[in-house]
Amino acid sequence: MDYSSVHAAFRAAAAAWPKQPFLDILPETAAAYGVSEGVLTYEDAAAMVDVFAEGYREAGYGRGHRVALLLENRPVFFLHWFALNACGASVVPVNPDLRAAELEYLLAHSEAVLAVAIESRQGDLRRAAPGLPVIGPEVVPPAAPFAGGAPGDDPAAEAALLYTSGTTGLPKGCVVSQTWFLECGRWYGRMGGRCALVPGAERMLTPLPFFHMNAMACSTMGMVMAGGCLVPLDRFHPSTWWDSVARARATIVHCLGVMPAILMKLPVSAAERAHQVKFAFCPGPDRRLHAEAEARFGIPLIDAWAMTETGAGAVISAQHEPRRIGQSCFGRVEPFMQARIVRDDGAEVAPDEPGELLVRRAGADPRFGFFTEYLKDPAATAAAWEGGWFHTGDIVSRNAAGDMVFIDRKKNVIRRSGENIAAVEVEGVLLQHDLVQAVAVAAVPDALRGDEVLACVVLHAKASDPAAVAADIVAWCLSRLAYYKAPGYVAFVDALPLTATTKVSRGALKDLALALQVAPATIDTRAMKKRTA
Repeated sequence: MDYSSVHAAFRAAAAAWPKQPFLDILPETAAAYGVSEGVLTYEDAAAMVDVFAEGYREAGYGRGHRVALLLENRPVFFLHWFALNACGASVVPVNPDLRAAELEYLLAHSEAVLAVAIESRQGDLRRAAPGLPVIGPEVVPPAAPFAGGAPGDDPAAEAALLYTSGTTGLPKGCVVSQTWFLECGRWYGRMGGRCALVPGAERMLTPLPFFHMNAMACSTMGMVMAGGCLVPLDRFHPSTWWDSVARARATIVHCLGVMPAILMKLPVSAAERAHQVKFAFCPGPDRRLHAEAEARFGIPLIDAWAMTETGAGAVISAQHEPRRIGQSCFGRVEPFMQARIVRDDGAEVAPDEPGELLVRRAGADPRFGFFTEYLKDPAATAAAWEGGWFHTGDIVSRNAAGDMVFIDRKKNVIRRSGENIAAVEVEGVLLQHDLVQAVAVAAVPDALRGDEVLACVVLHAKASDPAAVAADIVAWCLSRLAYYKAPGYVAFVDALPLTATTKVSRGALKDLALALQVAPATIDTRAMKKRTA
């Protein structure tokens, strides 16, 4: 399966399995998006991709162009992605929850020359990037501002620009190649164990967003390269999840660790065992519920570890027994990659001792399958690869048998329901509020979402109605950032914990945040955090 591009792999699948379903749009997804329900075969999808590709070629789009796609989990996402890939253009998937400041940054940084977006967000994109052509998903693209290069036959060519959530600043743009996507599909097909695939027979249900690696690379390329059917949902709906699983006739489901925890809170029903699911690919399941959830639902929850930067060049998954269920074990390192676990001084740790995970590909090319670079940030790229190993920033341990256990994140990041939130990005927006003199945000525990955002706020003047001021501050944040980044708790303080150099002391802040979370004066604003896109 030595394809040169994502589109080439898709065309091969269409030739091998023309009558097999590529997409199956369930009634609930069709209703959410106002699109037609039903099956789209590989043959029919390929014909539609050809039509879109010809339109892009005639309009002058090709290699050297980036096109932003704000299409949610709609089936038309794939048609534009594969068509643009056939022309050699790169795609920039856009999180539909992003708001003004985030869109301005992403569109400017990516230098996108066109945006394809749902009607309700086209105005937002035009305001964020005046002069950028913005079209609907069914519109023939206008002429490109400059001629694109020939697609060529280069697996190393840029296929997409995927934005990480950022941990110490603004999101980084990960340039990923055709090989990055193709290797994700190849890895998925060769996992074996509890995750063995039957070519031409699998049906995968995913509620995860297509602007993330999990759905766009692992799910999509895994199914394309195995001739499987992808069944996308608009998002995770706990109350109707098992109905969707049954209607999809899913043999595989993808989810985040928080999702089984939510499902466990629902009443037991016959529907949760009336399925054909072989396994759930579920990075980060709650270790306290892992065994109980598997027993209740009759599905192995396969833990795993990867990053956008590593792709499938270095990925670890727990598809082989023994899986050490309930111990945050995400598998063992396989021969295609190498891993080290090191202390801060770079020395190797002892068995069961925590340290930072460093990874690379085994063989002649240590970066095979990894991202190409951080766009416009060679210093960050070089720092990530210091010493010839990719520094993940994740703290893990490994026992004498080779089992890997996830412990914590080294970087200052808040991880809420699978989304990484950079504290400094939220702080930057909150500081723009007229009433805020100083602010620092930190992670506090949340039983369902893993982490929640707590903001410690110093006001210019004492608030006569703290609850109203907190609501106003959170509303300000919600208008400028994705809903999940807004504070779920607001605590007004007289001063922030600072270091000798007047920087926020993150260690002290973490302890303070934990105390403030349960303090009577802290205002719980979680009810304001609702998805609006």
